[in-house]
Amino acid sequence: MIQEPFRIDVHHHIVPPEYAATLTAFGVKGGGGIDFPHWDPQRSLNMMDRQGIATAITSLSAPGVYFGDRALARDLARRSNDYSANLVHSYPQRFGAFATLPLPDVDAALLELEYALDTLHLDGVVLLSSYEGQYLGDPAFDAVFTELNRRKAVVFVHPDVPPKDRVSPIPLPVGTLEFVFDTTRAVVNLAARGTLMRCPDMRIILSHAGGTAPYLAERIAGIISMVDREGRPLIIQRIEEVQQILGEMQSVTASLQRLYYDTALSASPYIFRALQELVKPAQILFGSDYPWADEMIAAFTVRGIEHYDGFDDQMRRTIERENALALFPRLKEQR
Repeated sequence: MIQEPFRIDVHHHIVPPEYAATLTAFGVKGGGGIDFPHWDPQRSLNMMDRQGIATAITSLSAPGVYFGDRALARDLARRSNDYSANLVHSYPQRFGAFATLPLPDVDAALLELEYALDTLHLDGVVLLSSYEGQYLGDPAFDAVFTELNRRKAVVFVHPDVPPKDRVSPIPLPVGTLEFVFDTTRAVVNLAARGTLMRCPDMRIILSHAGGTAPYLAERIAGIISMVDREGRPLIIQRIEEVQQILGEMQSVTASLQRLYYDTALSASPYIFRALQELVKPAQILFGSDYPWADEMIAAFTVRGIEHYDGFDDQMRRTIERENALALFPRLKEQR
């Protein structure tokens, strides 16, 4: 008997034709060293049916909308969000959408956030790991995070190509290392600057199982606890200060444990074991990274979850569906 699609894919991209055409005209032919994939809604629906995916929460991936022209960024974000809203309206049970914001223009981002969530009723927002070399957590973005926290918004964090002076010279596609490292840089900055602890009500989903954050969690928490907000080492003179540092370590670790981590390009026993050391299954979400990662990769992700012996059937169901329903309750209401 063929099983009805049930998975909810929180890492599923759109490539609106007008968006790709506009960027191509400016000489931007893709992102992360990969050309824009051929995409349309029907391609996603066909892939979803074959891979048992009931609903995909879509997002615009890197390279995003900002290329040094703030007016263009505002226009691309608005058109992308309108496109996403029309897609959800056409297929309300099959698609949800994260809104794109025209950062680093904070004022424009706040206006677009209001429009996307209050007028278009999109399901959350997607943020790239950095904008113009400023990583999430930078004080320049505090107003955006304050508003996201006030709204208890779902925030999907996706890596971007880091500034050229930070890219490794290793001759491999940038996604091999730099995407996971850039996600790590973003989450470390969010923790180090205090954003995660200051904004506990927003729900953050990290792409690609959080980059290297699960593996480095204790190191991250320990070092953040021993430096000030500018990264300068603290001078410890009293036992009470040691106790304070230990308490800070626990707070940083707890903030990392509140985050959600998707399975896109990460469905291996090595990664799952690191994730399980940090978080419970309730914090892990199914993600495919389609169409930037092709359907074969999505199939590997499905298979990796099915065959990992650290998950039982209930855990798999929780990861592939139930956790997303808790974040996006409208999907429950429409079934």
